[in-house]
Amino acid sequence: MSQQELTLDQVLSQRREANREVVNVDEPMAKLVVFELQGDWFAFHGEKIREILSQVNVFFVPGCPPSLEGVINVRGDIESVISLHEVLQLPASADISSSSYLLGRGAGMSSGIRVDTVVDVVDVLLSNIHKPPTTLPEHLRVIVSGILRFKEKTVTVLDLDRIFADYSHGLG
Repeated sequence: MSQQELTLDQVLSQRREANREVVNVDEPMAKLVVFELQGDWFAFHGEKIREILSQVNVFFVPGCPPSLEGVINVRGDIESVISLHEVLQLPASADISSSSYLLGRGAGMSSGIRVDTVVDVVDVLLSNIHKPPTTLPEHLRVIVSGILRFKEKTVTVLDLDRIFADYSHGLG
């Protein structure tokens, strides 16, 4: 009987210790859509992404800049498709058949954005998103809002409002 009580006491003691480690703090969270481009991981804030699409037919539009891949039909609405590879100055993917498309909205603009793969949609603590390093290439400094570690990888958080604002000004 004393062995049973000792075991119960041990369990209760361990449980008290475990509860002591839990800190219930209402820390602000951010939902991120994490995706891959050319082996690197990036993310947009979830409130900027309306929808994630796969296997979409992109229709080429003659005379458009290289950063505009074409247009897609989303349930009767025509959306442009921006090449994020071009914006980030990354080589274009050779095989786009497995690409995903993020429907984003920001800076008064709405567009599809082709990405190689959607990795995950996650909630992260805002405190885990750190300021971007000052060593970023100049073309990225204005569009990178932060970095974080996720699944042992560095994720670069991009500012979709700034990307769309810069994109629309560059077309004008």
